[in-house]
Amino acid sequence: MGTTTSAYATCAGFEIHYLTWGDPAKPPVILWHGLARTGHDFAPLAAALAEDYWLIAPDTIGRGLSEWSRAPDVDYNFARYGEIAGDLLDHLGLDRVAWVGTSMGGSLGIYLAGGALGERIDRLVINDIGPELPAAAAERIATYVGAPPSFTRVSELEAYFREVYAPFGFIPEDQWRRMTESSHRRLPDGRITAHYDPAIVRQLQAVSGDFTCWSEYERIACPILILRGAQSDLLSVDMAAEMVARRPAARIVEIADCGHAPALTKADQITPIADFLAQG
Repeated sequence: MGTTTSAYATCAGFEIHYLTWGDPAKPPVILWHGLARTGHDFAPLAAALAEDYWLIAPDTIGRGLSEWSRAPDVDYNFARYGEIAGDLLDHLGLDRVAWVGTSMGGSLGIYLAGGALGERIDRLVINDIGPELPAAAAERIATYVGAPPSFTRVSELEAYFREVYAPFGFIPEDQWRRMTESSHRRLPDGRITAHYDPAIVRQLQAVSGDFTCWSEYERIACPILILRGAQSDLLSVDMAAEMVARRPAARIVEIADCGHAPALTKADQITPIADFLAQG
């Protein structure tokens, strides 16, 4: 796989942490994580693709090692994330990229591929989300994201992650440990909690229509691959069908034994992405 590099860039006025894998001379692929996750989640996918691509996985503002916002209602939204993404591409000297987005990262990909970065995203992988967020699923996510529990021990946080992220489907045992160790922080009282700003949930509560982006979806000019967890409550069968109806060239791959969202750790999840990117 080569070396994993950890780096920082100032984007839209914020310090943004990002990981890279592979050779910068190879075609670039942006890997954008879900609402309360970090770029580390893409390590298994990056290991599979790094021979052929340069992979870049940022931590969104308010997550992981990236800076937190002092004005959550102003900054935790797709408009600001889009500015950050554009600045990161400029910082890295990238004119065109492929984009693989899981959950929120997929929704952001829709927003940007059909908008501000439409001429810079040349292939789009949308992992288990559509241009509209079902109310029940949004409420479920807001419940656990907005009030993350704290624990005395790292092992207790890992058990919590195993519970709330069980719908991701198969995740290797060692990946659960890496997930926990790469996305935790100590509180002032010494307890352990998830490594994100709880105020990121404001995007689900205060930003009207941020996850409704049918108009952007319909404007996307690049090829689209949609992954859907077979038991997903975020991307229903009907919504996936509507996405194909509006963009007939879009391809859908359903991942068995997964809810929201496929973790991109197994061959049946990684191979469709590799094949899709190779067509570019």
